[in-house]
Amino acid sequence: MKQLLTITFTFLLSIIYAQDVAILKYNGGGDWYSNPTAVPNLVAFANANINTKISKNPQSVAVSSEDIFNFPILFMTGHGNVFFSEDDAENLRNYLISGGFLHISDNYGLDKFIRKEIKKVFPKLEFKEIPSSHKIYNQTFKFPNGIPKIHEHDKKSAQGFGIFFEGRLLVFYDYETDLSDGWEDQIIHNNPQSVREKALKMGANIIEFAFSN
Repeated sequence: MKQLLTITFTFLLSIIYAQDVAILKYNGGGDWYSNPTAVPNLVAFANANINTKISKNPQSVAVSSEDIFNFPILFMTGHGNVFFSEDDAENLRNYLISGGFLHISDNYGLDKFIRKEIKKVFPKLEFKEIPSSHKIYNQTFKFPNGIPKIHEHDKKSAQGFGIFFEGRLLVFYDYETDLSDGWEDQIIHNNPQSVREKALKMGANIIEFAFSN
């Protein structure tokens, strides 16, 4: 407990002075590095529209590394397998309950893996669908119908799920929408500008929420 309190205090001090984001690197063989233009484009949009001053070249950090405590928010995506060791799960759990935030974007194929691995992080908690009234949908940009649909996978409705701990949203998981596809350079997916704009606005809301909660 004393160690966790020390971690929490150190982490809170770090995020007071840091406004930065990172991409989470994980084991298991999944392509954690997919959508390479997504987060840089989101950062540029956030800096231009919600008054952030995030480094335009996001770092990648391993889930096992203490470096994750240097960032208020981690972004995670991919198409395939994810594996958290016991140490990975403990490190990520300590990061999240100390004040950190994780955004997971299902890049099609991630769902069955990430649900199992998040259970290692929070064995007693379940993903819950987040209502449209939640603050994450009502930051600078308003989404009265909840998470927007960006990229079609299986003709299912877009959903936003969360892990809540002691009333606080720690993990935001976009499912059947793939926000990070919408953040990528337009030439990659040929999304209309209106669709990309919705994705970027929702991403900016996620950053704004993570920085202030």
